[in-house]
Amino acid sequence: MPNQGAIKPVSGLRYLWLALLLIVIDQFTKQWVIRVFDLYESVAVMPYFNLTYVRNYGAAFSFLADQGGWQRYLFTVLAIAITAVLVVWLKRNPVGLWRQNLAFALIISGAIGNVIDRIIYGYVIDFLDVYVGDWHWPAFNVADSAITIGAALMLLEAFFEQRDERTDKQPEQSS
Repeated sequence: MPNQGAIKPVSGLRYLWLALLLIVIDQFTKQWVIRVFDLYESVAVMPYFNLTYVRNYGAAFSFLADQGGWQRYLFTVLAIAITAVLVVWLKRNPVGLWRQNLAFALIISGAIGNVIDRIIYGYVIDFLDVYVGDWHWPAFNVADSAITIGAALMLLEAFFEQRDERTDKQPEQSS
């Protein structure tokens, strides 16, 4: 009979509240854009930043956007699969692995935010337009930002994890 008084370790699933919050913010901002802007309408906010309503039928940087529609299903299935894997990892991770858990939650929120668009509209709503002179970065949204920040955190986590392992394995110096 299992010990009823045993304390269950807290998992990284605690970070899912952040994913949910970011999904709501992502969808709210996209709904605002499609209600306020006409397609391709652009409003200057700062000398290097516009709000510009565009539709992305592909993935990052409009990858495969001109492929006739099958990519919508590929990217939807891929995002759902990645989300499922990350949720399992969150469940297995202790809550103390905050950088990794935060990264996973950010990527989950971005993946689901863009999946919602693909399912409802068949494309992703983008509107954040950063530029320098005449050069414009491809437009993006809150979900894309979350994915990018999450991926950067994963890289940082890998760097810190390697550094921590090297520090732990160094032989002690004798005096």
